[in-house]
Amino acid sequence: MKKILYWCEHCNVPLIGQTCSCGNEAKTIALLQPYDIRPALSLDRERIIQILTSQYGDIPVPKVMLLNKTGGYDRAELIIINGQRFGWFTFDPVKKTYSLEIAPEALPFLVQHISKGVIDLGTHIDLKAEKGRIGGKRFPLKEPVPDGQVIVTANGKYGTATVKDGYIRIKELLPVLPKVYPNPDWETVIAKNAYHLKNLERNAVRTIKRHMKDRPLVNVSFSGGKDSTVVLHLARKAGVEKAFFIDTGLEFPETIQFIKEQGVEIIRKGENNFWQMVEKSGPPGKDNRWCCTLLKLDPLKMYLDGIGPCVTIQGNRWYESWNRAGLNVTSQNPANPLQLNVSPIRNWRAFEVFLYLWWRKIPTNPMYEQGVERVGCYLCPAMLESEYDSIRKTHPGITTRWDAFLRKWAEKKQMPDEYISWGLWRWQTLPPKMRELCRNMGVLINDDFTLARKERNK
Repeated sequence: MKKILYWCEHCNVPLIGQTCSCGNEAKTIALLQPYDIRPALSLDRERIIQILTSQYGDIPVPKVMLLNKTGGYDRAELIIINGQRFGWFTFDPVKKTYSLEIAPEALPFLVQHISKGVIDLGTHIDLKAEKGRIGGKRFPLKEPVPDGQVIVTANGKYGTATVKDGYIRIKELLPVLPKVYPNPDWETVIAKNAYHLKNLERNAVRTIKRHMKDRPLVNVSFSGGKDSTVVLHLARKAGVEKAFFIDTGLEFPETIQFIKEQGVEIIRKGENNFWQMVEKSGPPGKDNRWCCTLLKLDPLKMYLDGIGPCVTIQGNRWYESWNRAGLNVTSQNPANPLQLNVSPIRNWRAFEVFLYLWWRKIPTNPMYEQGVERVGCYLCPAMLESEYDSIRKTHPGITTRWDAFLRKWAEKKQMPDEYISWGLWRWQTLPPKMRELCRNMGVLINDDFTLARKERNK
């Protein structure tokens, strides 16, 4: 797995490989686990720009922005701009708000554009009385300042700090030289990476051709997401025509329409079973994915029983989850022995996936531009609360039924309000991060890390 991102400082573009087409060697940027990076698409950019503008004024945000997701209570992503860590973009599942914390590396770009939101420490702190560095220290504020992360300045130096309860804690204060960067667009990024994209394509098509005759039949497993869209295109270049999609009955309308446009066979087998099962078993969870067996694996087995042994080209990638991090080129499906899976893009990141789609001008599912990172069932427990909070507003026609069920189930099981409002229904046993959130907010959990009933949380 790649744990770094290459960046050409001369062209100011991210790279797949070490060398830019301009001939320059790239610098490296350390990524955060799970090391997956992707372009910031329409809604992501709008949200980040809105927060940046409201805090610091009209900042000319570069066209090329990457997001490196990492761990947090919900959405937590490192923003990479101009080959630097720009800041952290997070969603608070309690307040249902997004926030942006600026990284010190972003200051050379920002200081020349900031028109508001900078705190002059000289108005709050007696700098002459302070001996040595003030970075890392905490001071009382003479005037009220809203809680949160701020940019500070003193004696021509700049830094970042955190305000809380009338105090300011300064992280670091350093000399900052304003810097101007080129502002390329994504077409330029694609052009600079054309050599690497051709290699990725060549290797993936070669992999498909090498294994497509390992069984009597060959097909593509299509989900409507970006990864399977790339794989469908690559497989067709290799000569594979047949593709299928298993409709769970819980798909976004945009996904179904997109699949129809790709000429992919839609398999509908027992999609109504979910609503019968959920009344008995409760909502599926990240740690109890019974929905996958019911809606994907069982229908797949029925489908394979009808067509016989086959090679299936799939879009699984190492960077999607820890379970897929060790995925081999070929793997026998343990649940369906008739199927041999081939994963030709297993070592691609979302960055490579989107660049390839744009390079080959391949249409994609419109849900990505609406802020959904991984397209699947609209009520999938793997979806972030930030994503579901958005689709409640954009897709009330399909979320109303699920919300009604969650309220009914929470009342039946005497769950506290946070069960729904924070999205805690996604786990049977709360993971460490969510246990930490509950402790910090005074929500009680049981000794087995399940959410305590309502009477205990009064």
